[in-house]
Amino acid sequence: MSTKSIGEYNFPAPDRVENFHGNQVVYLHWSKHLSFCAATAYPLPPDMPFGAVISNVIPGTYGPHPDFPRIDWSAVEWRIDGKPAKPDPEKSLKDNGIHHKSLVEFRTPGLDGYRGSAS
Repeated sequence: MSTKSIGEYNFPAPDRVENFHGNQVVYLHWSKHLSFCAATAYPLPPDMPFGAVISNVIPGTYGPHPDFPRIDWSAVEWRIDGKPAKPDPEKSLKDNGIHHKSLVEFRTPGLDGYRGSAS
């Protein structure tokens, strides 16, 4: 089926960083845990330490999963915007290369979802 444009897209996108009152949207995703079918979005301040994401943000969403208490945070494999990363917990999101609409993925070796089911 062919489509016809209704015109030029000539207005600012509503999800610009300027619309988040000093925060930026950061997407988090726990790889091989498809109980969480998609990354979750959080409005976070760019100056927030990455360690606060681990201790204060991630548990609120992923904490109920049976694998969560078994995570060895020192062994977690991180990806930021599709690239392998080693975020410094003491540095800010901004200093770790995390910006508006970044995707931060974490993989937990040996923990592949409920009973290894990837869910």
